[in-house]
Amino acid sequence: MSGKTIVQADNGVEGLQAFLAHVAERHPDRSRVVFLCIGTDRSTGDSFGPLVGSKLEERGWQHVFGTLKQPCDAKRFAEALEQSAERENAVIIAVDACLGKPLSVGKYITAEGPLTPGQATGARLPAVGDYSIAGVVNASSHKPYMTLQTTSLYTVMQMAETVAELVDQAWKQASG
Repeated sequence: MSGKTIVQADNGVEGLQAFLAHVAERHPDRSRVVFLCIGTDRSTGDSFGPLVGSKLEERGWQHVFGTLKQPCDAKRFAEALEQSAERENAVIIAVDACLGKPLSVGKYITAEGPLTPGQATGARLPAVGDYSIAGVVNASSHKPYMTLQTTSLYTVMQMAETVAELVDQAWKQASG
């Protein structure tokens, strides 16, 4: 990826909206955009990625890896990474849950560049994405796995809905 890396931490809705508008402006062709939505349906906090993926699929996005039906968890991550890389001239947007500061819960960390999935749980997966969105679903703790298991489903669902809605808005504005 060339150019300056843009990292914005602790974005609320407005920051996420601006980030997505920037990405859509640079890559308005929806057919080239691939969403790699990382996580599992077996953990409330870690379901952020698959929830986003499912909501994007419902909105007609064609290239989505990681949904509630077929999560992109640690077992399927390599396969999804390989399949997304096979798409010529693809722009990969990685989406994952993360833990953060208590005041950051419900916000998003966006970056022009990859994210490294599984850091909270100690998984060793390669960094992925031309752009990335990490949803801060809960506060960091000394027991991250337990924290993800006990994260509010309502919070995660609201965050996922927000991401999907703002993705749609950004590409509608970029193409229209």
